[in-house]
Amino acid sequence: MEQVIEKKGIIFKIKRFSIHDGPGIRTSVFLKGCPLNCIWCHSPEGISQNISIWYNSNLCIGCGQCVKACPNVALELISGANNQINIDRELCNISGDCVRICPTNSIQFTGSVTDVSGIMSEVEKDILYFQKSGGGVTLTGGEPLSQPEFSAGILKECRKRNIHTAIETSLFCGKNAIDLVSDNVDLFLIDLKISDSAAHRVYTGKGNEIIRGNFHYLARQGKNIIVRIPLIKNITDTENNINAITQFVAETRKDIMIEKISYNPLAENNYRKLGIPFLL
Repeated sequence: MEQVIEKKGIIFKIKRFSIHDGPGIRTSVFLKGCPLNCIWCHSPEGISQNISIWYNSNLCIGCGQCVKACPNVALELISGANNQINIDRELCNISGDCVRICPTNSIQFTGSVTDVSGIMSEVEKDILYFQKSGGGVTLTGGEPLSQPEFSAGILKECRKRNIHTAIETSLFCGKNAIDLVSDNVDLFLIDLKISDSAAHRVYTGKGNEIIRGNFHYLARQGKNIIVRIPLIKNITDTENNINAITQFVAETRKDIMIEKISYNPLAENNYRKLGIPFLL
């Protein structure tokens, strides 16, 4: 019998008992990698597909074990009122020695490689909750359509188990990625951020022409869609922007609901852990 080789993918989190990513109680799978670079991204560790390390100073006890373990001398213990670790990311080769030895998990990988079976073994723990609450599985990120084959594999396995599926996406992708997943998606949660393409490019790094085209493409297929607008002060929450997105959606298909999503200010802490500036 020919051996079946499972598609592998990169994730950065699995969140159980989620109630904000679709109906009912859900398991949200966060896939790593996103073609956009929104300055307000609440999960900056999910933007790059590359696995790196990040450091939570709030958990660190300053024991220095990670400094001794690092083979590239990329870590330095900064003495002071609260001993802290400085990471030279140019020297770091992601060996993981620091992650494995840290007694408080203050240093962690920003993602992991897994396969569809690994995801489903976690998902299956919550099937009873899905059945009782009308919940299911949501693929989010990052951008799950940046790993379309991996996403498609997870969704197919969920469909075999009669698990409700949702995917949260910006739709910045090729139409082939949409085609790979759409038959096994019960609900599309689509982030429409900024109506004006020039402003979209300023704040996300890309224009929105591909997104708008894909939105029309998906809507014409009659898929169940909810549009989400993240409310970023003076950027996406303006009356002009919300009205423009609302008009665009209504002109595309009148039955599509729009949700306005409040921004979580705690996201700034994730930038500190990565050692990168928070530009918002």
